[in-house]
Amino acid sequence: MGDEGAPRPSSTRPRTLVLLRHGETDWNVEERAQGHADVPLNAVGHAQAEAVAQALAGIGAVRLWSSDLMRAMQTAERVAATTGLAIEPDPRLREYDVGRRSGLTLPEFAATYPEAFSSWRRGDGRRLVRGEESTEQVRSRIVPALHDCLGALSAGQTGIAVLHGGCLKVGLMGLLGWPGELSRSLQGMENCGYSMLSDSGPQGEVRLTSYNEKAGGLRHGPDFAADAPVG
Repeated sequence: MGDEGAPRPSSTRPRTLVLLRHGETDWNVEERAQGHADVPLNAVGHAQAEAVAQALAGIGAVRLWSSDLMRAMQTAERVAATTGLAIEPDPRLREYDVGRRSGLTLPEFAATYPEAFSSWRRGDGRRLVRGEESTEQVRSRIVPALHDCLGALSAGQTGIAVLHGGCLKVGLMGLLGWPGELSRSLQGMENCGYSMLSDSGPQGEVRLTSYNEKAGGLRHGPDFAADAPVG
């Protein structure tokens, strides 16, 4: 990456990046770890995506990035339809790869991999199931990807990135420079919730300007994926 993440002069209009979580899937409802599984939106998820797309149509976004997984792309397609923007897929925006626990509910995870489950419950990422990404691995791809998105914008411009609950939280905290120890104090994003960040600090520091905004009055309850790297 070049100098995209360099401090912005305080006299310049800030750039804004909207982080949008995808709509609901059946696996969200069933509380199954999704990871890189290509699970589509369900009917509620499509309605959520349509509602949030209408809400975001008026913010004047000029770029639209998305994870290349189906549930994110289907959400991004609704945003593209209301904004006229082309979707720019980026596999770095994918959710945690949860390896062999993909498709498992929490009780199934606990029964099948008890040591890894106990480690996960403690917030200790040293014991992973086969094929599972660590938070450090996710951070190493998601934070540069989001810096690239923000850096691709000119002064005063807004962009939208569609991604997933677990990696979104890691990326947001990384952009803000928050230590990982604060992760459990931040509630995960709900399906089709969105947050806004801008480089509006005195020296161009990235600031959180809104969090977990929702649209349309549809169901947006806390779910398994909001509190675990699965969504």
